[in-house]
Amino acid sequence: MARLTYSVSEAAEALGVAKSSAYEAVHRGDIPSIRVGGRILIPKVAIAELLGMKWTAPSPDEAETWETP
Repeated sequence: MARLTYSVSEAAEALGVAKSSAYEAVHRGDIPSIRVGGRILIPKVAIAELLGMKWTAPSPDEAETWETP
């Protein structure tokens, strides 16, 4: 099954920002996130929306897709 979330480090890399900047954005609420135990997870769909894109979760036999509107 494909992952539906990024860690903060992965989200920072996807956005092209420093990890510390991504953590600050999460704490300010600029990047939507959820907490699971001690981990902060960022839904891939939230990153797509921040970038003005549409993210489609893949079925088990497909790759994920990112589309610009």
